This record gives sequence, C-alpha cells and structure tokens, in this order.
Amino acid sequence: MARRTRDYVLIVLSIGFVILTTSLGFWQLRRLAQRRAQNTEVEARLADPPIPVRQLTHDSAALHYRRVILNGRYDYSREIKIADRTRDGSPGVNIITPLRIPGTDTAVLVNRGWVYAPDGLTADLSHWREADSLSGTGYARPLFRVFPGSPSLPGRPDAFRWLDRDALRARIPYPVYPFVIVLDGDPASHGRIPPRVPPPPLDEGPHKSYAIQWFSFAIIAVVGMFFFLRVVPDRTIDEILASDAKNSNER
Repeated sequence: MARRTRDYVLIVLSIGFVILTTSLGFWQLRRLAQRRAQNTEVEARLADPPIPVRQLTHDSAALHYRRVILNGRYDYSREIKIADRTRDGSPGVNIITPLRIPGTDTAVLVNRGWVYAPDGLTADLSHWREADSLSGTGYARPLFRVFPGSPSLPGRPDAFRWLDRDALRARIPYPVYPFVIVLDGDPASHGRIPPRVPPPPLDEGPHKSYAIQWFSFAIIAVVGMFFFLRVVPDRTIDEILASDAKNSNER
C-alpha cells in the first residue's frame, strides 16, 4: 500500500475517532448539566416548608423529594420489606409500613428506615416497631416503577424487590397513595428505631471526569496522527515493519 493511501486511511480513521470521542465528551457534559439542574431542584424541594401529605399532587415529577407532614396510625400487620438494600456495603432491607391517614380510606406507605439482613432479605421486623401513631416529616418519592422480572419474592408475601401496584394489592387491602414517604430522622438511630434513609448525595457524579477522559482521547488521536504524518514522512509503514523484523533477526 502506498504511503499516501495509508496517510489518507490514517487521517480518516483519526477524524472518525475524534468525532466519536468528542461527541461522547459533550454528551457527558450534557449529563453533568442535567445532574446539576436536578441537584438544584432537589435542594430547593428539600428546603421548602413541609406540606400535609394529602396536599401532594399525583404528578410524580412534581412530588419528587417534596417534604411533607405526616400524621396517622401505623398498620404494622401490613408492613413489607424491600429486599437487597445496602448501606455502607452491608446487606439489608428497607422497612415500608402503611400509615392510615385520618379522614380517608387511603393510606400512605412510609419508609421507616434500613435494617441489617445477612442475606439481604431475612429480618425480624417486629423488633423494629415504633409507636402506634406517627407525627413527623419526610420527603416523597414516586412509588410505582416497572423493572424486568417479578416485584414479589416466591413464598415471601411480605418481601418485594420493588413496589408494584398489583403486587401490593395482595398484601394491602386498601388504597395507597402513588408515592412513598421517606421519614426524616437520624441516619444512625438506635434502639427500636431503624436508621432512617437519608436523601441521596447531591454530587455531580463521574460525568466531568468521563468528559475529560473522552476529550483526552481525542487530543491523543490528533497528536498521534500528526506524529505519523510529520515525524516519519519519508518512511512507509512497510519499511518500519521491515526494519523491526530485521533487527529481531539480528538479535
């Protein structure tokens, strides 16, 4: 293959690689901007004064991380576990207890916190029962999401992989709001109060470092292309390979 043809191939491949990596870099920057905007929105909602839970809209986007006031009575007989929830690298479950709201037949599911379970499933929830009634605050998360597979675990009516409307009907005989309230409180509680689940960390994630990585690859490709085009302009790739082969035979 002539040197000029190989140069053209090298240029085309380098340009294609640069376009790909810079596109990925800008995509990560867009993800970073989205993450920052989401963090700003979450911070604002968590800072808002809490409202009564019955005032929450059913719009899942509007209620996300909205702080609410809770008053009601726990129905411990219907509480469930969300399996395979980790905390600081340890396996466990989240405890979800229905709270009956006075003046309505609809309950709200309350995430009372995380407890250790060696297999990510088995935990005695009776040890973690608090007072019969609740007067407190928390933040809202959308309840019903769809994932592959079954939300419930075979032979474990009180255990779920995630909260699903149809699966919950078999466990909870009354209506529930389409969101779950994560209780405020000490993330390192003791006694019969499970450690509360804190809001997620509002960091920027790895998007900036990934963007820098992709842009670095693009720069390396450009520098490498010019190196082969300018530094060794008078030698073909075949000559370089032949020279390497000759040196190896001489050794």
